[in-house]
Amino acid sequence: MINSYASLDDAGVAIAAAHAGADVVRTMYGRQVTRIDKGAGDFATAADLEAERTILGVIRAARPEDAVLGEEGGQQGTVDAVRQWLVDPLCGTLNYAVGNMLVAVNVALRDGAAAVADPFSGEVFFTDGETARVRHNGADAQLVPTSATQLVDVNLDPPFPNAPGFRAVDLLAHPGFIERFRPRVVSTTLALAWVAAGKRAAYVTDGGDLSESVHFAAGIALCRAAGCVVTGIDGARIGQGGRGLVVAADAETHGLLMSVIGDRRENRT
Repeated sequence: MINSYASLDDAGVAIAAAHAGADVVRTMYGRQVTRIDKGAGDFATAADLEAERTILGVIRAARPEDAVLGEEGGQQGTVDAVRQWLVDPLCGTLNYAVGNMLVAVNVALRDGAAAVADPFSGEVFFTDGETARVRHNGADAQLVPTSATQLVDVNLDPPFPNAPGFRAVDLLAHPGFIERFRPRVVSTTLALAWVAAGKRAAYVTDGGDLSESVHFAAGIALCRAAGCVVTGIDGARIGQGGRGLVVAADAETHGLLMSVIGDRRENRT
């Protein structure tokens, strides 16, 4: 079975790896988990570690020459590898540890294929870098973003590197936001897959350059391939020097959010 991974294309590898990690996360759910302190209030669990080991096993079997940057294991593989995979084996560890199922497994090839798996719905959202689809119960469907839900996920987890000029929490009380949208806070990049799938209108988070983050790379790739509008909180293309993330189902929604963000920033300067 493991040898069959080598015959997969990059999207197939991303799907297989994310699916394997999701199987671990789902199987270990509900067990008493030991928290492994990582400092600054962050921690991992045995499920994070085991899921990452399983994901790396798939990638190594399929692409032994590639490097991997894992949330838990750090950089692995040859330093001069041409290709690198970014792995977040359990996004939403705090949710998971307290018995909340809002979590995701993220696997992305830098500037290439990516997959985001929901361990509990069984959905795997994926892209080959060109198109975006979801696989559920053996069937694939194209992802179609839409702002119809008017739900916007806002990540309120620290740190807040762009404060006081930008505070995500301020969006929730802004009249322009309240008039058009309704907030949701899940604190996991599963929300990015939901924007691509039309389950959310947008997603907003603070931060620095998130384009090569193990947490966000897969979700960003998915949203771009689905046709979402993806920028930083300043409206610029994300990348080196970028700040935070605003992902919207369409240009109108993105424009409305940027207007609110710009208004809040002007009021704080």
